[in-house]
Amino acid sequence: MADNNTVASTLDTTQYIGVIIGNEQYGIDIKFIDNIVKMQRITRVPKAQPYFYGVINIRGEIIPVMSLRVKFGLEPDEFSKKTRILIVKPEQQAPVGFIVDEVREVVNLADSDIDKSSNTAEQGSFISGVGKHSKGLISLMNIAAVITEKEKDAAAI
Repeated sequence: MADNNTVASTLDTTQYIGVIIGNEQYGIDIKFIDNIVKMQRITRVPKAQPYFYGVINIRGEIIPVMSLRVKFGLEPDEFSKKTRILIVKPEQQAPVGFIVDEVREVVNLADSDIDKSSNTAEQGSFISGVGKHSKGLISLMNIAAVITEKEKDAAAI
């Protein structure tokens, strides 16, 4: 009987990559992560939004890179040995690179461990909920909102 409960709880669990942006921990659904790469040279693109740093070449594919710190209204990035670019590939969309201060761990969260967000603050639209796990709270990133907002802003150029 215990095995059935274990299987049921595993089915209701989602894995998130825990990342640090500024002083906060965020979770990005692992199904959207295509790759994690070390910080590298980013080619600037003229007349881009301030949070859009430019493009990188990963295995022959040109990927736009954005700073989540700047996007979320935080202080500009300070690159370190822990800085990473997450290559995120949402369903039906081209990949985008997110610069994060640090990649921490994979966090498993059950649906019951997640409080859906009703935050209306500027950053709130980028957060789909808050997860509770053994090391504290983790804000769960709404990838579609971050990407859609980027595309909407880029269209204004």
